[in-house]
Amino acid sequence: MKARIEIDSEACKGCLYCVETCPKKMIAVDDTLNAKGYYPARFDDNDRNDCTGCIMCAIMCPEAAIEVYRESKK
Repeated sequence: MKARIEIDSEACKGCLYCVETCPKKMIAVDDTLNAKGYYPARFDDNDRNDCTGCIMCAIMCPEAAIEVYRESKK
């Protein structure tokens, strides 16, 4: 199943729980500060489409800054 995530970089406080939790290592730390002064997480898919949509990143996010989207099978 193909999936992707969207991270609200302004809501992210850079705890990096999502980075540690992602089994496919598809989340990285951005090198740009957000408005609050944190380095937010970013989805690092590099066109690999390896994200399985397991939702572990969204579950671990204390700020609820991650949305997971799964492509439905037809």
